[in-house]
Amino acid sequence: VQLQASGGGLVQPGGSLNLSCTASVRTSEFYAVGWLRQAPGKEREGVGCISTVGGRSYYSNSALDRFTVSVDNAKNTVYLQMNSLKLEDTAVYYCALDNYLCGPSMGEYWGQGTQVTVSS
Repeated sequence: VQLQASGGGLVQPGGSLNLSCTASVRTSEFYAVGWLRQAPGKEREGVGCISTVGGRSYYSNSALDRFTVSVDNAKNTVYLQMNSLKLEDTAVYYCALDNYLCGPSMGEYWGQGTQVTVSS
């Protein structure tokens, strides 16, 4: 499984970014797709995920109401729309796939990340 995230960059507080992640496998064959992030000096954490069946979703407290995970199974591409970005959103963002979980611990497979820096 190879996952390549893109779309990161430098953005001002309050701004938006839309991250993309292309998978080398069929995203529709996994139970959940989502995103993780790791800030400097912190552990990697789950940001949000959606199940490919059943309509389940999960967002961390910091992502709820600001971030949205979506997937285009025809393109095997996972997206993370991030709005109202804050300084504390600065991190490397990784997309992830999981055969079993959609929750804070999801991330059976994850790949190369993309840097998001929120700064004025």
